[in-house]
Parts: sequence; C-alpha cells; structure tokens
Amino acid sequence: MFTPQAATRAVPRVSIRSWLRKRYRGPWPPVGWVRFGGLRRTRPISQVFGFDRGLPIDRHYIESFLQAHCQDVRGRVLEVADSDYTVRFGGDRVLRSDVLDLTPTPRSTIVADLQVPDSLPADTFDCIILTQVLQLIYDIRTAIRNSYRALKPGGVLLVTLPGICRICRDEEGRWGDCWRLTGRAARLLFEEQFPAGSVSVATYGNVLAATGFLYGLAVAELKRDELDAQDPDFELVVSVRAVKPGTS
Repeated sequence: MFTPQAATRAVPRVSIRSWLRKRYRGPWPPVGWVRFGGLRRTRPISQVFGFDRGLPIDRHYIESFLQAHCQDVRGRVLEVADSDYTVRFGGDRVLRSDVLDLTPTPRSTIVADLQVPDSLPADTFDCIILTQVLQLIYDIRTAIRNSYRALKPGGVLLVTLPGICRICRDEEGRWGDCWRLTGRAARLLFEEQFPAGSVSVATYGNVLAATGFLYGLAVAELKRDELDAQDPDFELVVSVRAVKPGTS
C-alpha cells in the first residue's frame, strides 16, 4: 500500500516532495507534514495586535480603505479618540476637525456616547470616521442612527469593523468588546438606516493574513502579494462607506 512514509524509504530525499506530488492522491500536504515553525505556540507573538513590531496587519486594510476614499474626508470631520486619520487622509480639504471621546481628554472636542440617542449635534459633519469603534458599542444600531443624524445631507460615514480578530480589552473598564461582524451583517445593519444604494461594503483578508494578525505579526513580516490576496471566506476587516441622502 502506498503511503508517504513508505515513499521516503524508496525515493532520494532531494526529490521526495516533487515525486510525492505526482503520485500521492490524498490531501496535500499529507497529514503530519505541516511544519508550524515559530507559530507552534499557544500564546500570540505580540499581545498588542502587532503594534510593538510595526504596523498591524489589520491597519494595512483599514488605511487602504481610507486612502481609496480620501476625497470623502473633507469639510468638518469627526473622528474618535484622535484626529490622526483626519489629518493624514483629509489634508487641506478639512476645514474643521473634531475628536469624539467618552470622557474629556486633551484631544477631545466633543464628549459623548454614541449609543446615547441624539448625543451628537444633528446635520453637522461632512464626514465621520469610525475605524474599529462600533464593535466596542453594545447598542450598535443606536450608534449608527446617531452617526446618520449627525451627518450633513450628502455627508459620508467611513467605517471599519473587525471580522477575524482577538478580543480588545480596556483596562480602565470604560467599554467592552461586543461584536464581530461579517460583510453581510454590516450591509444589513447599515441599510436599516441608510437608503438602499447608499451603502458600499468591502471585506479584506485571507487565511495567511488572518493567521498572522491573530499571532500579532506586523505588515513588514508578510509580502505585499500575501497581504493583497483577497479570500471572501476570511474577512479580517469589513469596511462600510455610507452616504446620507441630499447635498451639503
């Protein structure tokens, strides 16, 4: 009976893999042949998503999404916790930058909770950037309605959400990690508030990128083609672009 183990005794080691590929009819690589190397561990390589190693893998997709829609970052822009992406992707198109936080900080200009109805001023912002925020809000529907209300007519909501991701914890206990969404779930949620045709959803990732991200590897540790390969069965990051009807 042919087995990979028997083949190793009959074929010179230098050609064993190519010989097996031609003759072996089972799953490839054969069971027991996978080598995990530095990934054979039960703890991640980085405990902070890869920030201590460079740019985290999910940020590659988040920033690619924002770059693709940088023209939306204009006028009065609201971002959560800081204004880094507003400045980076909006540049001189931004007339006023606001920072939203749950509690007053040196950077915050608006202190509010997105899951409290009407906690943001209505018809105010040309663009709202919510990157990796909504998964931390239990009442996600209210947060979406609140964001919709705060946009000017014609304003744009730019959102990213984790699909495949470790749990994010707040040591101060101000918030908790509540949700992981698929692209389908994100579309259905946002189309409850935004009209049909005004919501665009995209997903990013593949099994290698997802595995690397869970281990805490950085972007520099994967090749560009490995990062850019898209497999819809491995949604590492989900992005949403939603436009409020009307013109500003």
